[in-house]
Amino acid sequence: MLIKILGSGCSKCVALGENVKLALAKTGKQAEIVKVTDFAAMAAYGVMSTPALVIDEKVVSYGRVLKPDDIVPLLP
Repeated sequence: MLIKILGSGCSKCVALGENVKLALAKTGKQAEIVKVTDFAAMAAYGVMSTPALVIDEKVVSYGRVLKPDDIVPLLP
């Protein structure tokens, strides 16, 4: 599983990344987590509001920091 955090590296982006790690730990699942800070790459996903969460190349959330319990059901 590949999880991407799209954003500039702001505190909300960092918080989303931490919450993704907590959700993975809760489920026992493994994933590669990649931070994407390039605005052209973010625009390619159609994301104009960050932070955004992309799981296996599918945008599942943008513009807010999901809590770990919100992320768990999104994990394949």
